[in-house]
Amino acid sequence: MKKTTRTLAANTERSVDYQDYRDVPRPMTVLVRDQQTGEYNAPHDHRHGQILYAASGMMRAVTEDGLWFLPPRRALWIPPGIVHDQLMLSPVQLRSVYIEPHLAEGFGDSCKIVEVSVMLRELILALADQPIEYPQEGRNAHIVALILHEIASAQSLPLQIPWPVDRRLVTVCKAILEHPEQPHSVEFWADKVGASSRTLIRLFIKETGLTFRHWVQQVRLATAIDRLEQGQAVGRVARDLGYASQSAFSAMFRRVMGESPREFLYRE
Repeated sequence: MKKTTRTLAANTERSVDYQDYRDVPRPMTVLVRDQQTGEYNAPHDHRHGQILYAASGMMRAVTEDGLWFLPPRRALWIPPGIVHDQLMLSPVQLRSVYIEPHLAEGFGDSCKIVEVSVMLRELILALADQPIEYPQEGRNAHIVALILHEIASAQSLPLQIPWPVDRRLVTVCKAILEHPEQPHSVEFWADKVGASSRTLIRLFIKETGLTFRHWVQQVRLATAIDRLEQGQAVGRVARDLGYASQSAFSAMFRRVMGESPREFLYRE
């Protein structure tokens, strides 16, 4: 991506190129970049640990192990060295937090979704308003320490969609991802891709770690949460995703998330 700059409220200029953040002598930095719908950041990795976060908008991130949807209430923890991409599903205000590897060790060595509290959001935005090489004394030192504390204590959400490699399975998964409401069986998809149903059943477990039914459920859950956070009614989301009733959808949601859709949405 061509390197440009934008002026922030603090009257400082910031690069939108990660390479300019690689060796900044700070424990943590925040890349500020606004991107439009459909923009794509090709697969890459970082020497830092990363909290991939959108202050507004929706993006999708993919690694070799899975796929995640990221609205403003969620961020993706990406350990150092993990190759990932990003696709903007709407206009996005990207505020990506880079954390020095020695400070990132305690956050885990695999990607995971973390819930972004109101406090964590405001702390990230506060550090984003500072110069890249910000003064490390006083307020900024407290902001950095609090961000690390908030990440460490953030709830991890079971919203990974494991992604396969086998081309037949990829074809099936892409189709389901585009239309998660469709009720098609594994036998239907086996016929579509020229494989036996037994082969698809085996491949789902081998390549995603989930059965076909649970993989579809995971896609529907991620889709449901995105729609609920956009303000859609629980009943409409349940109906649009093919559930027989709102209560059936709510029962699935509680079984996986540990709380009802309304409890999840209105939790502080």
